[in-house]
Amino acid sequence: MNQMMKQVQKMQADMLKAQEELKNEEVTATAGGGMVTVVVTGDLQVRSITIDPEVIDPEDPEMLSDLVLAAVQQGLQSAQDHAAKKMQPLAGGLGGMGLPGF
Repeated sequence: MNQMMKQVQKMQADMLKAQEELKNEEVTATAGGGMVTVVVTGDLQVRSITIDPEVIDPEDPEMLSDLVLAAVQQGLQSAQDHAAKKMQPLAGGLGGMGLPGF
């Protein structure tokens, strides 16, 4: 039982460390052939949105809105995928402990 508690404590510390690291890791997503670029951190914070001036059409603001939305959604999905890959080996350590649901 003592050994299992040590494993759980180590796993918790490893997960906290990974979560802290994700705050500093970034993914980049684009839409419109690179006309809109979004940078998202591993903890799902949008760091920046860059819009190429060529895509700004005062006659068609909906197109720009759609491109920004697409880039943000892609960035958030990429960040979630990155975080899942980073956390998966840590969560996989629960399997041998006999904990319910793992």
